[in-house]
Parts: sequence; structure tokens; C-alpha cells
Amino acid sequence: MTGLREISAPEGRSTGQRRAGQELVIEHLAAGYGKVQVLWDVSVRVGPGEFVAMIGANGAGKTTTLRAVSGVVRASGGRIGLGGQDITRATPSQVVALGLGHVPEGRELFPLMTVRENLDLGAAMRAEARAAQQQTLEQVYTLFPRLKERAGQLAGTLSGGEQQMVAVGRALMGLPSVLVVDEPSLGLSPLMTQTVFEALKAVNAEGVSVLLVEQNVGLSLRLAHRAYVLENGQVVKEGTGEALLADPGVRAAYLAL
Repeated sequence: MTGLREISAPEGRSTGQRRAGQELVIEHLAAGYGKVQVLWDVSVRVGPGEFVAMIGANGAGKTTTLRAVSGVVRASGGRIGLGGQDITRATPSQVVALGLGHVPEGRELFPLMTVRENLDLGAAMRAEARAAQQQTLEQVYTLFPRLKERAGQLAGTLSGGEQQMVAVGRALMGLPSVLVVDEPSLGLSPLMTQTVFEALKAVNAEGVSVLLVEQNVGLSLRLAHRAYVLENGQVVKEGTGEALLADPGVRAAYLAL
């Protein structure tokens, strides 16, 4: 059990702006690092406006899948589609320009830049994001009021939870239609985890498609419309979040029940 209350989008946290989520389709994806193959056959679909989770043990290939989607890792086989366009060979900047935002594991902020400067970088790659930069910034501050208070503070001096807020906010500054999020609760307190997940649910409620990788399996499955289980670089099980939460194999392997 997580000890967290059931997540709901809290009053005052939604930006109130409906966005058109795109479909993300991963078909028979293979990828790795040099001669080390990590993904063998990964097929995942995130429908427009869906919240989908990927769960699995460490080393199953979850992070590599997200990196392949965002162009950081080059696929060696299969196909990745975003909004009907083939992005299998696209560069990270091209993927961002097409509407995908990536919140990486470990946050990867610029520690010697301020919170505001890190957020502004998220809008740099898309003309429409730059045009709406101030409005989007206010929306990020609505989701994470603490970031407005810390706007002039160096990102490297923030707590882990505050840094995670910046990482999510930076991705949202690019006006993504699809958001891929890697281990957002890693190293966070239950309260900070609650804050970050409430924000993700609020963003999804506004129409953004979300693909989540998260070590907190119970929380992920309760939040997700659908979910996939990865083992050894392959999808071995899929279903609704509710169905996988009740699955005896999933409960035994990931929930210690």
C-alpha cells in the first residue's frame, strides 16, 4: 500500500485549457545501446487523451522505450508513430516539434540556471510554444504554485520534489500533446509524490495523452486507463489498470501481495 489518498484533480490546479492529445503507437520496437540489445519486441498504444502506464522490474526496458520514443535512443527495429506520423528515425528536436514532451528519469535540469530559466527552455523548440510562453508559464505556476515562489532560485538548490515539479513544468512549456514521464516519484516523499501525480492527472484531464513509467505500481495502475507489463524487453501482459491491479501474477510480482 502506498499510504496515499486516492488522486483527484484538486480545485484550482487545472489550467482549464482543453488540449488535443495525439495518439502514440509503438510497434514491435527493438532498441539498445551499442551491441547490447535491451528491447526485443515492444508494442504499446496510447490513444488520444489516454493515460497509460508501463510497469516492470528494473532492467525490463521501460526507460529505453521512452528514450526511443523521444529520439534519444535510435530504434534498431519496429516503428514509432506520433499523431499518424512516423517518428522512428526522428531526432529529439523533431519529436519535440511534433508535440511530444519527455520528463526524464533523474530530471536532468540545469542546476546553475534558475527555475524560470529551466522552464523557459521547455518552450524554445516550438514556435507555437514560444508564442504562448507567458500564458503557459502561468498555467505551470497554477499546477505548481511553489515554482512561482522559487522562480529566481537556482534549480540545483531545490529539494528533490521541487526539482521534479520543474522537470514536469519544463516539458509542459513545450505545449505537448503527448507527455512521456519516467519515474516521477523516484526519491520523493509521499506528499511530494501526491503533488506530482495530481498534476499529471490534471494535465491528462485537459486532453494530453500520458505514457507513464513508475516504480510505484499500485499508484500507477489505479491512475491509468490501461497498462502494459514489460519483462526482458518485451510486453508480456496488458489490460486496464483495474484488471492488472487485480491480476494475481502482477500482485505477487510487483505488489508483494
